[in-house]
Amino acid sequence: MFNSKLRILSLGMLLAFVVGCGEQTKQQVMVQQAVKIEQADSCHLCGMTISNFPGPKGESYASTQDDINKFCSTRDLFGFILQPENKRQVKEVFVHDMSKTPWGQPNDEHFIDAKQAWFVIGSTKTGAMGQTLGSFSVKSDAEVFMQEFGGQLYQFDDITLADL
Repeated sequence: MFNSKLRILSLGMLLAFVVGCGEQTKQQVMVQQAVKIEQADSCHLCGMTISNFPGPKGESYASTQDDINKFCSTRDLFGFILQPENKRQVKEVFVHDMSKTPWGQPNDEHFIDAKQAWFVIGSTKTGAMGQTLGSFSVKSDAEVFMQEFGGQLYQFDDITLADL
C-alpha cells in the first residue's frame, strides 16, 4: 500500500517536472514574433535604413540573444543567417508575405515564418540592395510571380550563399 502511494507520488512529481521544464513563459513566446519596422531601424548586415525601399524585408532571432535582427532585404537576411558562424544560432526567421502585400510598400502586418515560405530567386524585381528574394506564403502566388518577373523557386532549406 505504502509502496504504491510512493510510486504514484513519484510519477506525479516526475510528470510535473517534465511539463514544467517544457513550458515557455508568455514573455518568451512573445519574443519570437516579428515586430514592426520603425523609420529609424537600420539593417543588421549593411547598416542601411530599412524603410522606404521596395521589396520584402526580413527579421531573425538568434539563440544567443533576445533582440531581433532586422534586414533591409531578404537578400541581406539570407546573407547573414547563412554565414557559417550564424547558421547554427538561427532560431526564428520572418519575411514579408508578398502573397498579401504590395512589392512597393510591404506591410509589417504580413510577416510570415520564413521556414515555411516559398522564395523566388533571380527575378527582375529589386529591393533595397538591388536583386532580392521574393517571399510568398502560397506556392501558386510565387509561380505567378515567376511567370511575370522570372527567377527560380526555392524553399528555405534549399537556399545557399551561392544562390544569392
